[in-house]
Amino acid sequence: MTDTTRPIELVERDSIPSEAQLPTVYGDFQIRIFHEASTGYDHVALTLGKMSGPDPVLIRLHSECLTGDVLGSLRCDCGPQLESALETIVAHGWGCLLYLRQEGRGIGLHAKIQAYHLQDRGADTLDANLMLGLPIDGRDYSIAASMLSSLGVPRVNLLSNNPNKKEQLENHGIEVVELIPLVVGVSDQNRAYLETKVERMGHQIDQDKLV
Repeated sequence: MTDTTRPIELVERDSIPSEAQLPTVYGDFQIRIFHEASTGYDHVALTLGKMSGPDPVLIRLHSECLTGDVLGSLRCDCGPQLESALETIVAHGWGCLLYLRQEGRGIGLHAKIQAYHLQDRGADTLDANLMLGLPIDGRDYSIAASMLSSLGVPRVNLLSNNPNKKEQLENHGIEVVELIPLVVGVSDQNRAYLETKVERMGHQIDQDKLV
């Protein structure tokens, strides 16, 4: 179970801000790095436009996925979700993507590939984690809430199918006005993975999107 009371310390390690312009194939973003002292991880905020104002900010919380985001794995939908989120933010005209260093739903890359090995032998994504003695989903979004607060973002529209992200953000003082589905990249290779998310993790994905 996630500890919703754990304080998150974000630190500036140098006198020069870790913030810069980042032109991408999707659009021109501002990149800012947040260092999480308790884990040593550096998390990324990509912002487009001003984050202040009365309207909720369109955001995406995206957990690191080397296999999907970088290597183009078809076992998950992470790569297509990352691309679609950036495209959606640019089309909307402003918003924020937080890239969180929580590989493999928080279990790390080594354990994630061990879980893949077990999945190759018939386990689903949840049972594979449990067989390794690891949590089904070990991600803690208190870091995301701290980053949003630092950016001056109190209210959001969240691009996600995962209601746990909404719950955790709200537990840390970020108002989630709307949960906006992000269903892309469905294929024969990841359909069972997505069905497990729906059936065993409560993700909100319409069945007709999985056909």
